[in-house]
Amino acid sequence: MNLIKVKNYEEMSRAAADLLLAQVREKPAGVLGLATGSSPMGLYKNMAESGADFSKVTTVNLDEYCGLSADNPQSYRYFMNENLFSRINISMDNTHVPDGMAANPDAEAERYEKLIEKLGGVDLQLLGMGHNGHIGFNEPDEEFVAETHRVYLAGQTIKANSRFFASPGEVPTSAITMGIRTIMQARKIIVIASGNDKTNILKKALYGAITPQVPASVLQLHQNLTVVTDCLE
Repeated sequence: MNLIKVKNYEEMSRAAADLLLAQVREKPAGVLGLATGSSPMGLYKNMAESGADFSKVTTVNLDEYCGLSADNPQSYRYFMNENLFSRINISMDNTHVPDGMAANPDAEAERYEKLIEKLGGVDLQLLGMGHNGHIGFNEPDEEFVAETHRVYLAGQTIKANSRFFASPGEVPTSAITMGIRTIMQARKIIVIASGNDKTNILKKALYGAITPQVPASVLQLHQNLTVVTDCLE
């Protein structure tokens, strides 16, 4: 594991953006796995302002809420369009997010898994980390779920995400997410984490027992893991 300790969110965003931009320069036609939420917003701002060439890049996002259309401001497709895709020279045909409006979420999960395989896998996967250790929407469980699948969100996750909605009752209760094996098959993984409220779970994930009760703990087994954080001294 390569641990990059930074002073604050802004420094974390710049450092992580530099790593993703280096990947784009190294492999201009590569596949980036992207994440959403508050953690990567500064990173995406840095990427958009970099002037880098994304014309040959393909992206696959970790997850999407079930029941939200692409034009819903709370959907992850909308988030990505607003915060990154519309601000860089990427082909929208090369940007992929699970379809939250799919009539059959299980079939959509299977389609998305096959899409990632067809693309040759992910070269670099960006991850945030939930307060309960979830990565993507892989919640604490009795076992690691391997492939892209539909998941029902934990109460803690729904509560954490409610800040983006008018009321907690509007937060979707399920999502389509890449599975643990899908994530772990990425050739490189970057985790970003900022804020004192992430310190305890980050320590458990990086230095504690490897257990599906802390899904991010499986990242200890990855051969090319970089963590960029201001949470650890």
